[in-house]
Amino acid sequence: MQTLYDLSRLSTLALHKADWLNLVYLLAAVLFYLGLKMLSSVKTARKGNMVSALGMLIAAGATFFYLSGGQAISLVWIAVALAIGTAIGLVLALRVPMTGMPEMVALLNGFGGIASLLVACGDYLNPHTESGNWHALLAIGLATLIGGLTFTGSLVAYCKLAGKLVPDAPVQFAGQKVLIAIMLIGGLVLSGFLVAKPDFGFALILITLLALVLGVLLVIGIGGADMPVVIALLNSYSGIAASMAGFVLNNSALIITGALVGASGIILTNIMCKAMNRSLMNVLFGGVGGAVAGGGKGPQGEARSFNIEDAAIVLDAARLVIIVPGYGMAVAQAQHAVKEFAQQLANRSIEVKYAIHPVAGRMPGHMNVLLAEADVPYEQLLDLEQVNPMFEQADVALVIGANDVTNPAARHDTSSPIYGMPILDVDKARTVFVIKRSMNPGFAGIQNELYFKENTGMIFGDAKKVVNDLTAELAAN
Repeated sequence: MQTLYDLSRLSTLALHKADWLNLVYLLAAVLFYLGLKMLSSVKTARKGNMVSALGMLIAAGATFFYLSGGQAISLVWIAVALAIGTAIGLVLALRVPMTGMPEMVALLNGFGGIASLLVACGDYLNPHTESGNWHALLAIGLATLIGGLTFTGSLVAYCKLAGKLVPDAPVQFAGQKVLIAIMLIGGLVLSGFLVAKPDFGFALILITLLALVLGVLLVIGIGGADMPVVIALLNSYSGIAASMAGFVLNNSALIITGALVGASGIILTNIMCKAMNRSLMNVLFGGVGGAVAGGGKGPQGEARSFNIEDAAIVLDAARLVIIVPGYGMAVAQAQHAVKEFAQQLANRSIEVKYAIHPVAGRMPGHMNVLLAEADVPYEQLLDLEQVNPMFEQADVALVIGANDVTNPAARHDTSSPIYGMPILDVDKARTVFVIKRSMNPGFAGIQNELYFKENTGMIFGDAKKVVNDLTAELAAN
């Protein structure tokens, strides 16, 4: 009788622990939602990041504490893991420049994918896992498949963005789409086979190999022009893989976190595709970027070159100047110089606005992040729909390294690979100055006909140096 009483007490205690854990997970989920909501605004994004991180810290700490049976030693392990992770994150935060953030985001997506794959495989090898639970086995197969392709796909994206090992241009071959489809279907079939034959562990090995190769094939055929979409899509993949890993572990916090990341990544991917007026299938298999596009009518005329002194005279007489940042600004790390330039204009009672295209740069929000780092007032940052009607009233549009997103060919050249893409109407400004190192085309591989317009002047050179020289020339007058 005493034994039954003791067992009843232990069962009740265990139930209470599980209930407390779920309450902590609920708190973490609320923090995730609040953090995600704050991330929708530049003003609250930093605070939202901290709120979400706090939610993850609480969820992870509670999980370790619960699994260890509430022993104090679990706190030591949590502290050790936290210290290691913090040290690595701190080194990356200090050493990786803002221009390297697209590569870093791609790499972090890959880490999320491989973590989900390892969790799934580890749970399958765990002798205490219920082999008869088809839900868990299906989740193991899907987490391995999605996690694996996310890992290698993210590594390829990293190499493309960093200009290492893999060419920025799309790498495509005959039968590539068919091969991808066959491998994807094969991975799904093997996941079903794993459910039917739980003891056939070789199926999991095959799923892993297929996933790793599939990730390479999916991303290697995508050009640099579509990297913002790829980053968002891989982010979504990593979230879905994490959610599958949550089902494997029966962990509601991981399921919620993965679902949030997966859903937000899909939404962002859709926004990026709309910003380029292209479908997701066209992005994945269109192969835009890298080589100079053939066909269609090329730009006519000659580009006019301006020096710093002449450009400064035009700027000094302006009333409204719209700055259009692009990847060239990021490469030159000119965001702080641009802020000082804008301040010099403001000191002369010249209104300054920034035109932000959704796919400018090499990851979603790239220009917003760079300008926020330079403490540019958020009110001056205008998106495509807000700023386009203002170009006709602008005295000067200053384009800093932006190429495809300012190309008027998108409005009329049906043979252009960017035809139909919403662009910034910079050519409608009274005067357009374009800061570039050379006349080389952008990521889409086509020449920008804006450079040959009568109201356009080219200022060749490093973006940071040119902007600093313009600021100095204005200050001297």
